[in-house]
Amino acid sequence: MGLLVWVMVAIALWHFTVFLPDRWWAGIVGAFAGSVVGSVIFGLIIHTGTIPGQNDTDFLTALESVPGAVLGMAAVWFLGIRTEERERLHHGHA
Repeated sequence: MGLLVWVMVAIALWHFTVFLPDRWWAGIVGAFAGSVVGSVIFGLIIHTGTIPGQNDTDFLTALESVPGAVLGMAAVWFLGIRTEERERLHHGHA
């Protein structure tokens, strides 16, 4: 149940990426993947590789996924910026 909560919170946060410029690696789908993967990895790290069950899932479980989702989206954002700059330099545009 904890995994479901992590993924749902990540998707909810991902919706706010429409307010940012599209510099994500792989576009908006990359932002989605970064959010979900980051949230799940962060949740697993916090819980030392286990997923909270139904009785162990509470509001704190939802809050635990926020930093992971944000870090995952940040990683995809910076990867996208880096890829754009590399392509610009490769094509000779300064």
